[in-house]
Amino acid sequence: MRLKRLIETQAPAATVLIRLMVGLVFLSEGIQKFIRPDDVGAGRFAKIGIPAPEVMAPVVGAFEIVCGTLVILGLLTRLAVIPLIAIILVAIATTKVPILLRSGFWQMAHEARTDYSMLLGLIFLFIVGAGAWSFDARFSHKARVG
Repeated sequence: MRLKRLIETQAPAATVLIRLMVGLVFLSEGIQKFIRPDDVGAGRFAKIGIPAPEVMAPVVGAFEIVCGTLVILGLLTRLAVIPLIAIILVAIATTKVPILLRSGFWQMAHEARTDYSMLLGLIFLFIVGAGAWSFDARFSHKARVG
């Protein structure tokens, strides 16, 4: 019963556009943490002060790949967005707040536009679910019929 509530969605099919935007960005960023570790992975994590960057970057990258893929597929979407929300909040706190303190609101607002868009997309998916064109909708429908 709880799984049914987790995957149930009444959101329109167009929700797939938000899923693709959010999921593809996280999938891409996760892959880049492995193929460009100095710029996007452990090197970047060390530069911004994340503890144990050589451990944390691959862990975060793996979550971004797995959860981003789940979001794209619309599979366990509400569950998949939870770690991504945590990741984006840490990204904002560690990269955008210092810009705010150093350069002011408008510079931070410019630099944070993608992060805020991703955060709002994740919150939207958490609230409405994956939408009609998703595995969640398909499995939810089967649970109702069967």
